Amino acid sequence: MSTPREVFQQLVDCWIGQKWEQLPELYAEDAVVLHPLSNGPEARIEGRDKVREQFARMAGFIVDVQIDDIVVHETADPEVVVCEQVMRATVGGKEVSMPGVRVLRIRDGLILSSTDYANNQGG
Repeated sequence: MSTPREVFQQLVDCWIGQKWEQLPELYAEDAVVLHPLSNGPEARIEGRDKVREQFARMAGFIVDVQIDDIVVHETADPEVVVCEQVMRATVGGKEVSMPGVRVLRIRDGLILSSTDYANNQGG
């Protein structure tokens, strides 16, 4: 069984490899993904099928993904890791850099919840 740190690394590897069809398999069937700094439809995504739909949409306009400056913080709760990162990508033909923090709850090798605080302004 993968540890939360290992699942986060799998998530990073799938992003970098643009393995959009494999990414949803890292999530539990009833996973919840929150983007508290967003007010769009992606602010709350519930269930693996919706996660799959979101990644399918993203596949159409995100290329050349790099994730740098990764720091993983393990917590007192063995299911939770807090991850700092900077995602760099080409989005819709424009190069962007998105620093962020992700709080993941992982059980039995699957992401139960992910709360993603990202600067989606592309600064």
